Amino acid sequence: MDFLSNMGLGFDVALSTSALLYCFLGVTLGTFIGVLPGIGPLATIGLLLPITFHLPAIEGIIMLAGIYYGAMYGGSTVAILLNLPGTAASVVVALDGHPMAKQGRAAPALVITTLASFAGACVAIVILSAFAPPLAAFALRFGSAEYFTLMVMGLVAAAILVQGPLLKGLGMVVLGLLIGTVGQDAVSGLPRFTFGTLELYDGISFVVVVIGLFGLAEVMHNLSLGDKRESFVSRVPWRALIPSRKDIKDSTLPTLRGTGLGAALGVLPGAGPAIASFAAYAVEKRIARDPSRFGKGAIEGVAAPEGANNAAAQTSFIPTLTLGVPGDATMALMLGAMMIHGLVPGPQIVQNNPEFFWGLIASFWIGNLLLLILNLPLVGLWIRLLAIPYRWMFPAILVFIAIGVYSLHQEAFDIFLVVGFGLAGYLFIKLRCEAAPLLLGLILGPLMEDNLRRALLLSRGDPLVFLERPISLTFILLTLGLLALVLLPGIRRRIAAVT
Repeated sequence: MDFLSNMGLGFDVALSTSALLYCFLGVTLGTFIGVLPGIGPLATIGLLLPITFHLPAIEGIIMLAGIYYGAMYGGSTVAILLNLPGTAASVVVALDGHPMAKQGRAAPALVITTLASFAGACVAIVILSAFAPPLAAFALRFGSAEYFTLMVMGLVAAAILVQGPLLKGLGMVVLGLLIGTVGQDAVSGLPRFTFGTLELYDGISFVVVVIGLFGLAEVMHNLSLGDKRESFVSRVPWRALIPSRKDIKDSTLPTLRGTGLGAALGVLPGAGPAIASFAAYAVEKRIARDPSRFGKGAIEGVAAPEGANNAAAQTSFIPTLTLGVPGDATMALMLGAMMIHGLVPGPQIVQNNPEFFWGLIASFWIGNLLLLILNLPLVGLWIRLLAIPYRWMFPAILVFIAIGVYSLHQEAFDIFLVVGFGLAGYLFIKLRCEAAPLLLGLILGPLMEDNLRRALLLSRGDPLVFLERPISLTFILLTLGLLALVLLPGIRRRIAAVT
């Protein structure tokens, strides 16, 4: 009864006219921000944060939260249609979503992502509302050693995702780690791999790399095809927007598995929706009867990551609200907004500010329902983008790329970097090297370095700390198990060939 009474209190707050208005404004803005590559929820929340100073705390935070999880919905749209991920978490959706668009199945892909997003968010909200305190207590058991080994396991899983030899995947991971080291060292302050270029002292932005490797490289690839470039769609009847029974059947269990995995990883500070997406994709590919379908338009490769990233976006509020520990930069802004309004996130927030806590959770239900109502009718509109002749479309894509990248730091140098990564991405396409493991290496590289240093500092330089802690040891064993699953069949074939 306590749960029902708490949710009743929350809906009393969230269903007020002003809260509904700001919730709708947040999710709508978040959807369109997700569609526009290069901007993202972090920049948008940073720009709109001063506006919330003049709003009541609950309404301001509801709007900012709507922008955050609304961007998870919108980010998959251009990832599927144009292979141009709007957010970091939507990178994985592009791996199979864009091939589906090329096969004329963009409509089912977009509908399935919307339904998977809604399902993932709903399950995660139940977890958030029912199990926030105990899940936060479990997250406290993670120290630097656990985070480091978790990230190593994530990188190995990303390398296994690739089509073709494992060595290619590992090579792309290492390249991503190297790119992540560019800039000033966090401890010594010394520049690394900047080659005397001041613009590189702050490192290379993830957005720059994503837009170059995916967006610009895709434009180059399509232009190189000339008249051979296929037309994805000419006219889309409304009945084509409805997924087939097979699509729904094939995507249901992957959505549930991705949701569970994303909800669990979202609780961990530093994991976030991007890592949840990669992990969900890795699981689906590993358990699939025919892994070769992945990367060629498998509906499971769209549903599982989309359910995972939206579930992680919701449960990432658990450490932020109950521990005061933000999981990523966006959550750090949310934490700052709460503190500006006099709210102190931590174990006592449920008791001290029940209207705020339960009102925010109730707004998640309302916001995700609004997103479902908003996104499903827009699918037909987005599909019509593919009917535009490419000779008209690619200049518009280049304009959006230039505006999005320049808006990051107002530096022309970032545009030159995008061109460089675009050329590299085009080369990767020709060499059949997938860019997704590189991106995960770039995301996790700085976090891995920080946690490795911190773990060794706390253990006085003893590397056995990674084996002495049970959770860390579990992640190491799982990593070795993943490598064994991939390498053992090849070793057996070589032994059989010799004998």
